[in-house]
Amino acid sequence: MEYRLIDADGHYYEPDDCFSRHIEARYKDQTLRVERGEDGLGRVFLRGRRTFMSVMPGDYASAPGALEGLFAGGVNDGFTHREVINARDHPAFIEKAARVALLDEQGLQATLVLPTLGVAVEYDMRDDVDLTYASLRAFNRWLEEDWGYGDDGRVFGVPMLSLLDVGHAVKELHRVIEAGARLVHLCPGPVGGRSPADPVFDPFWATAAEAGVPVVFHVSNSGYQHFYGTHWSENPANPSHMQSPLQWALCNTERPVVDTLTALTLQNLFGRHPGVRIISIENGSSWLKPLLKTVDKAAALGRRGPMIGGPLPRRPSEALAEHLWICPFPEDDVGELIDAIGADHVLFGSDYPHPEGLREPRDYISRLAGCDADVTRKVLRGNAAGLLGLPEHEPAAS
Repeated sequence: MEYRLIDADGHYYEPDDCFSRHIEARYKDQTLRVERGEDGLGRVFLRGRRTFMSVMPGDYASAPGALEGLFAGGVNDGFTHREVINARDHPAFIEKAARVALLDEQGLQATLVLPTLGVAVEYDMRDDVDLTYASLRAFNRWLEEDWGYGDDGRVFGVPMLSLLDVGHAVKELHRVIEAGARLVHLCPGPVGGRSPADPVFDPFWATAAEAGVPVVFHVSNSGYQHFYGTHWSENPANPSHMQSPLQWALCNTERPVVDTLTALTLQNLFGRHPGVRIISIENGSSWLKPLLKTVDKAAALGRRGPMIGGPLPRRPSEALAEHLWICPFPEDDVGELIDAIGADHVLFGSDYPHPEGLREPRDYISRLAGCDADVTRKVLRGNAAGLLGLPEHEPAAS
């Protein structure tokens, strides 16, 4: 390539103390802790109970891209660990300096790095607002210390926030912005019985819009197995690695983000806050075309009903497309996505080093074989550079 790529979907594997290292003393015994058994595996506990992510995910994981065949339709054996690794044996998966060196080898200028364990914990804390925010503050301080928010132009950590309490949310949003965060993360789905587009959260969205900080919705534990799956005969206590096929279909893949984007659109978040930018990462993209049709049809059918966020535009789908950027699954049809939302709103992501992603980030290039050079450059670099405030046309390193 004539330029280095920017990966919008990278990950780290967290250490045992990611929540406890900087936790306030009064919450130290309540936040997430890891107990290691004789087998070396770290079991994850919250207030004495196992969590949705019951084992530290880096302790016994498949190698990067090991499940690619499953999602491309070639293998149908679920999460079978054929190429088992321990993240601690791979410094680039757990340490920033080693990751930066690997970026150079991979031809990447920069990468977003998102949680592995961290996106699965908020729902387990939902009954305790103070513990939730103390834990997220502690996690973000660990993230700042070990990975940073991209001051080096290479590795961009994405801090975790929650809308469980708008006051706490705005306070932590201000703090991470002052610390240099270029993006922030929210868990998809409703929180505390409210839509994220409820006007009660307007101070949060106004702050993010004014600061020019995009809000990321990455696949997470949104709690759907509890408040939705239970109505379909499913056991909400199933941990992450034991979710049923129906739970994967209804609770853990497209539904939370589709519901969230539908709510943001039809409750007029974009009308109230035109500067808001939303990024969907690792939620796929096959749902986009039906969603655009759905929001327009729903707006027409519901035009006489209450609109808690204010009157909608004639075509809400256009507002959604204007404010949304999507990082699709590697197996998704990127050409179809470009046709639906435009090349300026599509991001490349490898999910590296997770097993359901790519073995090497540059393996994504072949998926753009039918695109012209300008579109390819936008997807592989330019769009993410714009969101991160990086030069759009920086040449490749020598």
